[in-house]
Amino acid sequence: MRALRIGLVILVVLAGLFVAADRIAVNLAEDEVAKKLKGQLGSASSGDPSVSIGGFPFLTQIAAKDLDKVTVEVDGVTATAQGRQVRLSKVSMEAEDVKLADNYSSAVADRATGTVHLSYADLSNAADEGVRVSYGGKSTSGKDQVKVTASVALPLVGRAVERSVYSTVSVSGGDTVRLHADSVPGSKVPGVEKAIRKKIDFERQIDQLPEGLKLEKVVATKGGVDVSMAGTHVNLAG
Repeated sequence: MRALRIGLVILVVLAGLFVAADRIAVNLAEDEVAKKLKGQLGSASSGDPSVSIGGFPFLTQIAAKDLDKVTVEVDGVTATAQGRQVRLSKVSMEAEDVKLADNYSSAVADRATGTVHLSYADLSNAADEGVRVSYGGKSTSGKDQVKVTASVALPLVGRAVERSVYSTVSVSGGDTVRLHADSVPGSKVPGVEKAIRKKIDFERQIDQLPEGLKLEKVVATKGGVDVSMAGTHVNLAG
């Protein structure tokens, strides 16, 4: 019995050492991935990336070159949208079943989902000069909407006037964010609707999304808009 108890104690100690070594290894790996991601983003990110690698044990995942789950969050990312710089307040992504290859320099996720958050200041900066985007409250159907305000030169008026419209934010083509006014005041006057929409309706294509990842839908909130994305066989690196 004494020998059995000693053997159990040894097993518990060894298991504890293995767990400790495994956690140390995963923490080192998370730090290394975050450093590489920060290096790739460079000045395009104002915050330090946060990386979390899920699943246990980590060491066997590395040996098999197959990670259960990788979660990444980055604040203040600057993307390019049709030649214009657009700030993304926060980008978060969760990748599952990540296959590693080429001496760990390549990573492809079987499935990945994520969210891009844009503040209304971000959207205003992405719009044309003089256009302001803000929260528009609830629509008659109870949905959150955005308000777009701009100074527009109207036909027959001879001067610029400020107009505000309530717009729907949507995604198209898997990589484009689009704002479109639900209705335009004074649209029955010839040329008015066209002039207002030319200034207020706009779309921005987001470049450099990871291969395989597509924008799916957008939801307006009081603090900005959240754009969800998802994809399969998403190329994370390499």
